[in-house]
Amino acid sequence: MYQHDDYQPLDRYRQLAEKSPDLISRHSPEDFVFIDVNPAVEKILGYTVEEILGRPAYELFHPDDADTWMNRASSVTYREGVYTNVYRFKCKSGSYIWLETTSRTIRDPETGLLEEIICVSRDVTERVQAEQTMTRLARVVEASSDLVMFCNGSHQIDYLNEAAIRTMNIDKSRFPTLHLEELLPREAYQQMVETVFPQVLADRNWRGEIRLHPRSMEDRIAVIQQIIAHRGDSGELQYFSIIGRDITDQHKAEEEARQHQLEMAHISRLMSVGEMASGLAHEINQPLAAILNYSRGCLRRIEEGSMTRLDQVTQALELIARQAVRAADIIKRLRSFVKKTEYQRMVFQINAVCEEIAQFLDQEARDHGISYRFMLDEQNPVLHADKVQIEQVILNLLRNAIEAHGQCEKEEKLITIQTVSQGGQLQVRVSDNASGIPAEQLENLFEPFFTSKESGLGMGLSISRTIIEAHGGRLWAESDGSNGTTFTIRLPLDK
Repeated sequence: MYQHDDYQPLDRYRQLAEKSPDLISRHSPEDFVFIDVNPAVEKILGYTVEEILGRPAYELFHPDDADTWMNRASSVTYREGVYTNVYRFKCKSGSYIWLETTSRTIRDPETGLLEEIICVSRDVTERVQAEQTMTRLARVVEASSDLVMFCNGSHQIDYLNEAAIRTMNIDKSRFPTLHLEELLPREAYQQMVETVFPQVLADRNWRGEIRLHPRSMEDRIAVIQQIIAHRGDSGELQYFSIIGRDITDQHKAEEEARQHQLEMAHISRLMSVGEMASGLAHEINQPLAAILNYSRGCLRRIEEGSMTRLDQVTQALELIARQAVRAADIIKRLRSFVKKTEYQRMVFQINAVCEEIAQFLDQEARDHGISYRFMLDEQNPVLHADKVQIEQVILNLLRNAIEAHGQCEKEEKLITIQTVSQGGQLQVRVSDNASGIPAEQLENLFEPFFTSKESGLGMGLSISRTIIEAHGGRLWAESDGSNGTTFTIRLPLDK
């Protein structure tokens, strides 16, 4: 009975060890040889008990982890006589898994000499890989040039990555008390509270653009572009990820590109006026000649005594004034066209612009024996765009049509100007009935410096397309190569 009571606990402990899913092993202290092991070794490492007994464990350690336990590396922890180590261990298949081993040394109670080491090991590969993935992600977030913030449901900020701290010039000591409201203009924060966060909670994701503007950020431009809601297993909100971007350089580049476009457009207008100089001189000369004739006639009649009544003088002065106004209008249109202006959207009627530009080029058209035909939309569509730039594009297309007729021997020379509004889109078509454009030239027509003219620079159509695309539209040409060409501008209409 005594013997039975003495061995029963040992039997139970052995049964527990044999049934345990963890790898339980005993090792000699000198070379860490396996001297005993439970059956779990086969499931975890692939070795049978017989195959692993007598084999030094050090042979199966990953080369980078072999000395971690002996040298008490950072992966080894010690508490109350128990060592815990996480390391890679080689399976029978040749692959490595991560083991977390808790070990205790057994010493002779009388001499204190180390007799053996007992280890309990479990496979923690999935956990370690998950931790490594999280570490890599954390490094990516920290090193990212994007601004990354975490905030709780009360919009309290508890994390900012380095880019966010640097861009917004945030004091790191503010994290326990920093609130999202401090990083946004009042209206923007109100928008987030009332519309954005409810949408994030419903859809788990939001994309858009909201300007960040903390007081500490002086010379940078940053925006929030995405917000993600993170929930726990039971659906409760854990935190929000707020992702933004410093767009200072992008904004600067866009502004420089816009200024460059304005410069190029201005140069193009000056070149166009230079090319139209003779026609403009003729157009201005007409009212000036009329003024001169009226003035000389009045003087002659006064000298002859035939103009004695005040109403006769008044009538003559009205005719002179009318011609002066006509000349002034021509100069005004010319100055408005060549004036260097900033990009400025305004509301205007496209039909009126087409008629004004056609009138501006009327003398040049008549010199080439060309007549206009207007097919303007009766709804008189209104466009919201930079008027000067749209005028420039239409002028370029009309001048191209006039020059195309200059190289054509057809008896009837006609330029058709058509406007059509449909489906929220406006189309302006400028068509000629000249000789057309060959297919090989049509492909390269809008390329910079491509021209079929002897004196052309090949920038007019390229600049025109850039202007139209900057307005969210398209510009293209169609021609059969023999019976004329049609240029089409398509622009969105404001709803």
